[in-house]
Amino acid sequence: MTLPSYSALNGVGGYAFVNGGSKGIIVYRRGIDDFVAFDRHSPADIAGSCAQPLTPDDDNFLVLIDSCNNASFSLYDGSPISNSDFGLRMYATAWNGNESLRIFN
Repeated sequence: MTLPSYSALNGVGGYAFVNGGSKGIIVYRRGIDDFVAFDRHSPADIAGSCAQPLTPDDDNFLVLIDSCNNASFSLYDGSPISNSDFGLRMYATAWNGNESLRIFN
């Protein structure tokens, strides 16, 4: 949490990208002690042919967009918003209350 690339996670409502998962992981800070982490591989991309990982919408960062399949998902809880029957793969998180956030499955 002390690295500059994760500085957005120091405040509630911030998000950051980290390595891992299938196409990367996005971490979102929902509350003071509440973090969620989702795989950036869209469940609407069944064949895995889309090279672009999920990205936050320019108009609403709480919506993740799958540009290949026109699907969208909630960054808050990973639920599908449109064009997908499945939500995002969620990873467990453990925060030590200070400077370390662990992401695992």
